[in-house]
Amino acid sequence: MRDEHSCQHWREERMEVPTDRELEALKVLWRQGEATVREIYDQINAHGGTLAYTTVLSLLQVMEQKGLVGHRRIGKAYRHFAKVEREPTFRRLAGGFLQRVFDGAVDEYLVHALQSRRLSPDELDRLEKMIADAKAQAKPRRGDCPNFRVSENGTVPFGPRRREKR
Repeated sequence: MRDEHSCQHWREERMEVPTDRELEALKVLWRQGEATVREIYDQINAHGGTLAYTTVLSLLQVMEQKGLVGHRRIGKAYRHFAKVEREPTFRRLAGGFLQRVFDGAVDEYLVHALQSRRLSPDELDRLEKMIADAKAQAKPRRGDCPNFRVSENGTVPFGPRRREKR
């Protein structure tokens, strides 16, 4: 069976990364499905934001140009919706943060994250399961990703596959 996430990063590289404000608006849309500018404005400001209505309107227009949101007209109102999915967006943001702050060192990030607050037993169980799953997926398999080759014994990555001349 082919691992769905082995080449996920290739699809996500073209995805726009939302700014902090854009992420606030996307969170509203992911929760509600669709929302008017007024509903997004109300939700953002209910969570401590202090944005003007016109700022939220401009924000959504820029987000639409970036391909993050779309809209449809219902009567006189526009209902906005997310055009990007939550999980790939979070993966992209987390990867950027990890690279920018910790130079890609996952272990160093986890040390700081685990020291920053106490985790519940359920959270620790989920982390242990994620680590076990990551260990199982860490072993490269032949054919996982069409852009990379794996040695005959299935353990040594060779790098990008060269195109053959025809």
